[in-house]
Amino acid sequence: MVEVLDEEFWVGFLQQYYENEILELINNYSKENHSLYINYGNLILKNPEMADRLIEEPSCVLDGVKKALIEYVENIKETTGLTDEEIERLNVRFIGLTKRIGIRNLRSEDISKFISIEGTIKKATEVRPKIVEAVFKCKLCGWTSEPIHQSGKKFVERYYCENCGKKTPFILLHEESKFVDAQKIRIEEYPEGLRGGEQPQTIDIDVEDDLAGKVIPGERVIVNGILRSYQKEVYGTKSPFFDIFLDCNSIEIQEREFEDIEISKEEEEEILELSNDPEIYEKMIRSVAPTIYGYEEIKEALFLQLFSGVAKHLPDGSRIRGDVHVLLVGDPGVAKSQLLRYIINLAPRGIYTSGKSSTSAGLTATAVKDDFGDGRWTLEAGALVLADKGIAAVDEMDKMKSDERSSLHEAMEQQTISVAKAGITATLRARCALLGAANPKMGRFDSYEPIASQINMPPTLLSRFDLIFIMADKPNVERDDAMAEHILKAHYAGELKENRENVPNSTIGEEELRESMKIIEPEIRPDMLRKYIAYSKRNRFPIMSKGAFEKMKNFYTTLRGEGDGEDRPVPITARQLDALVRLGEASAKVRLSNEITEEDVSRVIRIVEGSLRQVGTDRETGKLDVDIVMVGIPKSQRDRIWMLKDIIRELANIPGNNGIALESDVLDMAEERGMEREKVERDISMLTRSGEITEVYTGQLKLVSQK
Repeated sequence: MVEVLDEEFWVGFLQQYYENEILELINNYSKENHSLYINYGNLILKNPEMADRLIEEPSCVLDGVKKALIEYVENIKETTGLTDEEIERLNVRFIGLTKRIGIRNLRSEDISKFISIEGTIKKATEVRPKIVEAVFKCKLCGWTSEPIHQSGKKFVERYYCENCGKKTPFILLHEESKFVDAQKIRIEEYPEGLRGGEQPQTIDIDVEDDLAGKVIPGERVIVNGILRSYQKEVYGTKSPFFDIFLDCNSIEIQEREFEDIEISKEEEEEILELSNDPEIYEKMIRSVAPTIYGYEEIKEALFLQLFSGVAKHLPDGSRIRGDVHVLLVGDPGVAKSQLLRYIINLAPRGIYTSGKSSTSAGLTATAVKDDFGDGRWTLEAGALVLADKGIAAVDEMDKMKSDERSSLHEAMEQQTISVAKAGITATLRARCALLGAANPKMGRFDSYEPIASQINMPPTLLSRFDLIFIMADKPNVERDDAMAEHILKAHYAGELKENRENVPNSTIGEEELRESMKIIEPEIRPDMLRKYIAYSKRNRFPIMSKGAFEKMKNFYTTLRGEGDGEDRPVPITARQLDALVRLGEASAKVRLSNEITEEDVSRVIRIVEGSLRQVGTDRETGKLDVDIVMVGIPKSQRDRIWMLKDIIRELANIPGNNGIALESDVLDMAEERGMEREKVERDISMLTRSGEITEVYTGQLKLVSQK
């Protein structure tokens, strides 16, 4: 009787709320889409008791609503054009549940309940058929059994033949059995919600029918379904411990950025008020790693990276990234790693990893073969994919192997990860900003060597960073005095805090503690700054004003004009102009403005030019030369190498030299032509290492290619 009443309720509910959606579902019916999505909020409005029953008795309620939908469609079957089999395949899926449970908070009382969890897809198997109704045939007499419903983790077989009246061997009739598409996915907790040292927990999800194949690793999702349990077996012995998995009813893909960050009305008002503060940029700088002294320009660049530019999707199908990539190269002990960790904690979504302990598969994606996929190959997302729409911080990039570094190229520019392994071909999204840190080649910067040559990274990777900052540890009396005072005051404030909290009857007063903490307290609370960034990235998409447009154009063309001429270096390329636009958009977002002003452009020109002059200045000429970053060699050195090769070729072609030039003769002739002997010796050594020159015997040089 209850089931009849339930069916009547659901028919009325569907007529009242979902009549148009059902007609649209029928018109667009396909193998990939034959499900009706019901918002849980509508069910609460119609009948709160039934909404509670869905949570407590999901199997019964889902069966009732599916029967009601099938009955509703069968009543208008003549107008639909659907077959009986197609009507039977209709599904009902619930979305928009009001309460979500964290993966690590799932308990035994949640088993068999309808729950909602969220996380990032870590692994996904291939889509494969799964049997739901099995029909068997007796091998002896040919008797055919009734369909046996298959559910749970084990396959239920037939052993007794009713016609023969005894146990007989059976065969499965594939043609008469029913199959559905099925997939297994594993989702992982969001990394930003973890406390220090915690490992993200995971749960496996069983996905069936038209939901299979809809999601890929790296996507952030909300999964609604029934929590199931099954008994573990250890070496054939049943264990008292049970494992859990989620029987998926619906998947909601989080399209908008940072949907998981909730902002209340009061917080929104505080955010808007803060955006109107004329000192907002100074406050942002003072809110980034206040325990670290100085580095104002770097901190300014880092909070602009947090806000990022606007990603553009153009009519020709191409995409221009909006994320800003930043590289910090510095001596040991200059707080690079501390800055990276602070930014990851500030970012609404971020992942930290060390290049020394990371593989290319761990950074990008890999195909693995384990029990999760029942022995099949499955795709597992790496750090850059999991950091999609956030920031990936990679420390010690100089310690990475060359093949592992090369895996970053596609992720940085195209912001995708292409995988072609073990028969799996896929393209995953990695729309994240990269914040890298590295040490110089010899551990510390040598003031007599060009800075770019001391960065142990290939030019192909360096050129993909929008900003590169040098953090050299040079003694300076005034700065060292101020830094020492800042560090000691930070320690003193920490000592006062620990004393007040842990010592009974502590003499440390609240006023004294508050006064001492001012030096290390961020101007804007970290939780508020995270919400401010999330609000800005969700709601602000700035456009260049005419003044900003002209100012960027003039800066670019003026600098390019300095390289006008055959013998002049190229000071800037279109890549730096792209970086300028991205940073300008980020600067406007900081004010929650939808317009990029000339003031924004002036700010980012100062940052970009400062970064370029640090790494892109040719020490021999004092001019900007972007080839130092793009190619790894300044134009002055490239010209000298061409002249050096000509000298070797000229000496080698003298009759009797047998294609060999003596190093002493090369150096003498180079000096005669105005080149510095020391620099030529260094160039010869570099060309020998790169394989362009070979030393036949000591002091005898030969070009590998004499053309």
